[in-house]
Amino acid sequence: MNLFLRTPFKLLLLLMLVTVTSCKKKSPAPEPPPVVPPPVVVPPIVTPVDPAIANTIGFFLDDWQPRSFTKPAFTEATPSATASTTVTVDAASVITKIPLSQFGQNGVWWMGPTITEPVAVTHITNLHPHIIRFPGGSSSDVYFWNAQQDQRPADVPAKIWDKDGADKDPSYMSGKTTLNWQCSLDNYYSLLQQTNNQGIVTVNFGYSRYGTSADPVAAAAHLAADWVRYDNGRTRYWEIGNENYGDWEWGYRINPALNKDRQPEYLTGAQYAKHFKVMADSMKKAATELGKTIYIGAVTVEAAPEAWQTNTVKTWNSGMMPALNTTTDFYVVHNYFTAYDQNSNAAHVLTAALTVPGQMMSYVQQTLQANGAAIKPVVMDEWNMWAKDSKQQVSNTSGVFALLVMGEALKNKYGMSARWDLMNGWANGNDHGMFSSGDEPGVTKWSPRPSFHYMYYFQKLLGDRMVATSLVGSSDIKAYASTYTSGEANATLINVGAAAQTVELKFTNFAPGSRYYWYSLEGSNDNGEFSRKVIVNGAGPSGEAGGPSNYATLAARSALVSSGMKISVPARGTVIVVVEKK
Repeated sequence: MNLFLRTPFKLLLLLMLVTVTSCKKKSPAPEPPPVVPPPVVVPPIVTPVDPAIANTIGFFLDDWQPRSFTKPAFTEATPSATASTTVTVDAASVITKIPLSQFGQNGVWWMGPTITEPVAVTHITNLHPHIIRFPGGSSSDVYFWNAQQDQRPADVPAKIWDKDGADKDPSYMSGKTTLNWQCSLDNYYSLLQQTNNQGIVTVNFGYSRYGTSADPVAAAAHLAADWVRYDNGRTRYWEIGNENYGDWEWGYRINPALNKDRQPEYLTGAQYAKHFKVMADSMKKAATELGKTIYIGAVTVEAAPEAWQTNTVKTWNSGMMPALNTTTDFYVVHNYFTAYDQNSNAAHVLTAALTVPGQMMSYVQQTLQANGAAIKPVVMDEWNMWAKDSKQQVSNTSGVFALLVMGEALKNKYGMSARWDLMNGWANGNDHGMFSSGDEPGVTKWSPRPSFHYMYYFQKLLGDRMVATSLVGSSDIKAYASTYTSGEANATLINVGAAAQTVELKFTNFAPGSRYYWYSLEGSNDNGEFSRKVIVNGAGPSGEAGGPSNYATLAARSALVSSGMKISVPARGTVIVVVEKK
C-alpha cells in the first residue's frame, strides 16, 4: 500500500518541478535603463560691440544712419543641393560702421543740365550715391564757378604752359554756362536737391599758379572763399585742386615770365602746401561767417613713386604732409587701378580691384607716419580702370570690379569713395560713364550700364555695419558681409572665376529666421568675358546693352532657411543675400 501511494506522489512532484522550470525559462529579460542623450550645447550669441571709429574714416561717420530691412516681393526658388565652398559670417565681429559716403559718384560739367531729363533724375535718385563730386577732374583747375559763358577773369592768360612748356588753350570752364549740353553750377545744386544727395566740391587750385595778378594765391583763395559763401552750407566736403602733382594738370608748370610772385616753374608738394594754407584759411573763415562747418581735403600721391616719374611726384608727400599736418582735414587719393593703356583681361581687372585699395591705404598711412603727420580721414573720390579696347569699362565685369572696389574700400576703412563718372563718351566702349551719353550705337541717353545695377543692388541690400567673413573652398569666391540695426544679416558673394561656384552660407552669433532673399547678377553670352549686358534674377535688357529696365521693382528670389542656404554664384557675377532674423 505504501509503495503504491508513494510512486504516484513522486511522479506528481516531478511534474510540478518541470512545470515551474518551464515557466521560469519563458519570463522576459529585464529592460535596460533608457539611454539619455547628452544635452545639445547651443553656442551663446555674442552681442556685437562697435569698434572705435578709425582715424581714416573720422567725421565721415558723423551722418551715419541705422538701417532697417524691408522684405521685398519675391519668387520662390530652390536652393542648390550641394556646395563646394562655405562662407561663414560672424555677425559679432564688426569691422566698421558703414559711412554713407562710400557710395559716391562723380558728376561732370559735360553731362548736361540733368534736371531737365526726368530719366536721369529717376536713375540717380534710385542709385542714391549720397555724394556727387563736381565739377570734374582736371577741369576743376580751370573752372571759374562765378564766370559767365566764355568769360574769364582779367588776370587769367588766354593760354597756359603744358608740361613741355608749350602754350595751350586749357578750355576754361564757366560755372554760369548757358550752353544746353553743359551742367551749370546751379544745375548741379538742383540735381543734389532733387535726388536727395550732397556734394564734394573741387575748387580751382591751378589759378593760384597761372594767375597773372600781383598775388595769384590770394586771388585763388578769394575765388574759393566766395564759392563757400555762395554755397551757404549746402556742401560739407571740399578739396583744393585735382591731382596737382601730375604733369598733365594745369598749373603743374607755369611760365615764369608771366608770374609776378616768384613761384617756381614746376609745382612741388611744399609749394602746394603753402597755397593750400592760404586758400583753406579763407574758405574756413567764409564758412565761419555763415555759421557753417566745412571739411577741406588735400591732394595726395597714393603709391610709391617709380623711377620714371617726375621729381614733383617723388617729393610730393614729403613736402606736403608735414606742412599740412594741422591744416588739412582729410587726404585725397585717386586711382585707375589696372595697367595704364592696356587691353587687360578680366583676371587682371578683378585682381587689381582686390589689391589696390589696401595698398593705397597702407602707403598713405606709412608716409603720414614717416613725415610726422597725424593719421586723418582718407578719401578715394575718383576711381575706375585704365583697361581699354575690349569694352571693359562698360561691361558686366566692370560691375563686378565696382563691387570689389567698394567692398575693399569699406574693409580698408576709407572715409569716402566715389566712382568716375556718371557720364563720359562712348569711344567704342572706352567709356567710364555709368550711363550712356547718347552716342552709343543702339542705346538711348541715360541708359544705365551694368555697373549701375551692381552698385544699386549692393547698396539696396547692404546693412549699416560691415562684419567679418571666413571662407573654406574656392579662392574664386570673395565675400563681404554686413548686419542691420533691425537685426537681419547680409552677404555679398562675388565670383571672380570663369566657372559658376555653389556656396553654402553659414553664420555665427546670428540666429537666422525663416527666409533668405537674394539677387543674382551675371553677364550674358556677348563680347566674351566683357559682356555689355547684366542679367538680374534671369531678367536682362531689351536692347543690346545694360540691364533690366524694371530693376527697381524686380522681385527677389527667396527660399526657406530650413532648406539650407546653398546658392549658385555665376561666373564673374555676384549674389547679394539678406537673411531674416529669428
